[in-house]
Amino acid sequence: MSDPAELYDSIREEVSTVLIGNERILEGLTVSLLTRGHLLLEGVPGIGKTMTANLFARATGLDYNRIQFTPDILPADITGTEIYREQTAEFEVRRGPVFSNLVVADEINRATPKAQSALLESMQERQVTIGGETFSLPNPFMVVATQNPIEMDGTFELPEAQRDRFQLKYTMEHLEWDDEREFIDRFHANPELGAGDVQRVVSVDDLLAAQSAVESVHVAEPVREFLLEVVTATRESEEILHGASTRATLSLLNATKAYAAIHGRNYVIPDDVLTMVKPAFVHRIILTTDAELNERDPADVLGTVVESVDPPEVSIGVPEEQ
Repeated sequence: MSDPAELYDSIREEVSTVLIGNERILEGLTVSLLTRGHLLLEGVPGIGKTMTANLFARATGLDYNRIQFTPDILPADITGTEIYREQTAEFEVRRGPVFSNLVVADEINRATPKAQSALLESMQERQVTIGGETFSLPNPFMVVATQNPIEMDGTFELPEAQRDRFQLKYTMEHLEWDDEREFIDRFHANPELGAGDVQRVVSVDDLLAAQSAVESVHVAEPVREFLLEVVTATRESEEILHGASTRATLSLLNATKAYAAIHGRNYVIPDDVLTMVKPAFVHRIILTTDAELNERDPADVLGTVVESVDPPEVSIGVPEEQ
């Protein structure tokens, strides 16, 4: 199953046996996985953030570790440490829970910035250094971090460098009335329903093949120019102090290719850029003091910036062989 669209449909159908609504979160998870990215998921407690990540991991068949971030967690609790063995008079490396295909950093912003920074090397370099020795992480490797809104008590805002390591950020909303009614009916009929009911529907080979397929998705020059114009607009906006970084630009480019692929296209259209720009940039831009005093929301500011850039014709994204 090397076709990204088939892979996404299989994951979505299997996860939907438990999960209802929030399909865009599954889209984002699949996009990040197929582009070797990481995803930040924000929402109030009890909304299903951790369950969504767990269901996704089970459907993809990835090794899954969950790390509960708390104010007293230490970097060694995440990456691992050296243990001294008296019997051999030697130090032994004990690998931490970050050594997994899919790592859920649960409530990441309840830990201190020092503990949060333990993920920087693994997310960027896909390796971990313990006691001066470097260890490679499994392939594929993905971090899905959940966080509570920063206005809640006991939270620490993620540093800019940490946020920039996440390819995409989504805010998980409450279910619509009809979806929540179906949800409670489903669990009323089967109280034991849970992540264990989701089966593996793809293999690691499928995922790696789909990743390669995404890399070959065509992005026409006018679409690339449109993407760069959007990036430049974030840097020139009077409401944005720091616009999208070069890493953010590449994240958006890769995200548009994966989004096109999971929807059955081997070429990117301007609408793909418009769809993915907010998840790719909303957590990266830093507003000016005036914008914050005016209680402007980063997503709203970003929407205004994007509207100021005229997209090219839709047909211009189609490669000649189409």
